[in-house]
Amino acid sequence: MREFKRLTPYREALRLLLDDLSEIPEVVEVPLDEALGRVLAGDVVSPIDSPPFDRSAVDGYALRAEDTFQAREYSPVELKVIDEIVAGEESGARVEPGTAVKLMTGSKMPEGANAVLMQEMAEREGEVIRVLRPVAPGQNVAFAGEDVKKGEVILRKGQVLRPQDLALLKSVGFKTVKVKRKPRVGIVVTGDELIEDFDEEALKAGKILESNSVMLKGLVRQYFGEPVFYGVVPDDEEAIREVIERAKKENDLVLVTGGSAFGDKDFAHRFVKLLFHGTTIKPGRPIGYGERVFIMSGYPVAVFAQFHLYVKHALAKLVGAKNYEVRVRATLTERVPSQLGRHEFVKVWYEDGKARPIKKKGSGIISSLVESNGYIEIPEDSEGYLEGDVVIVVLY
Repeated sequence: MREFKRLTPYREALRLLLDDLSEIPEVVEVPLDEALGRVLAGDVVSPIDSPPFDRSAVDGYALRAEDTFQAREYSPVELKVIDEIVAGEESGARVEPGTAVKLMTGSKMPEGANAVLMQEMAEREGEVIRVLRPVAPGQNVAFAGEDVKKGEVILRKGQVLRPQDLALLKSVGFKTVKVKRKPRVGIVVTGDELIEDFDEEALKAGKILESNSVMLKGLVRQYFGEPVFYGVVPDDEEAIREVIERAKKENDLVLVTGGSAFGDKDFAHRFVKLLFHGTTIKPGRPIGYGERVFIMSGYPVAVFAQFHLYVKHALAKLVGAKNYEVRVRATLTERVPSQLGRHEFVKVWYEDGKARPIKKKGSGIISSLVESNGYIEIPEDSEGYLEGDVVIVVLY
């Protein structure tokens, strides 16, 4: 077991971590209905123009714009309606001078027409419309390829697929999409004091209901992974060694909570060749990493901070995800002090361009996480921020 004589600065530890990882090569093809939140495995090129033809952007009349140039409400131009179609139909008529075709929004433009008059701008009597206002060539027309052109790269590798991305893929003919395989993430929770099921007598006797596993499983799913829970392991050196070794073989990453410090029963860090152990972050300073294993704190708030500051970036590296954080600028509603030499994770509530720091402190106060929807980071070389300072909030 390697001993570290100093705390590793946050950015240095993050660099060591990311340098140790490489993108997983495996790609899977999934239906669009199952692709939300998955990471695109390669650039996607549109096989067609979208829309695939010139179409009307409004309900109205397809016509020749030049036939309307003299139209005024006090002196309308009369045109003959030679056909009527609905969306999804194609007119067999050709628009000649002095004629128009009635159509709906999304209808294919008939031959000869170069503009659409909104139906509100016409008075109709039988097969004749009186045009009350002129239109310009191309007005109210969505041209072929206006949205997407054939051969255009519409989505880039590393995109975390959103509902609108899936809509774009479907609109140009895709039913499936190639994405990165989800990394398997083993979750090991350690501690003699932990129980998994409610037991009032056990709680009165000093036991604690374990909550890290369900939180970590949710976070892993949120950030591209597939969690594999190995249960609660007592503070037994051999039992912890055995489960860590098994989890390392079966997963792309392993998260072990509890045992990250140097107490008599902190065993987890003894079975991993660590690149760092103890960093300048607060909360969660005792975190260690090596051999694709994170040795994390036992307290939930510290675990949550460690995940966001380290683990999610590791998962993003494994799948090649880009732009996976939502960052917004906000004005602090009050002063947030910090100490030089530590990289602080500060929970905030972001709303209407303002960030309100959460006053509840303590690595075991889970309600402080519930009352927040984002965090700010205070780097080691800062003594904090003042009320009114503009900061970057990472939303979660």
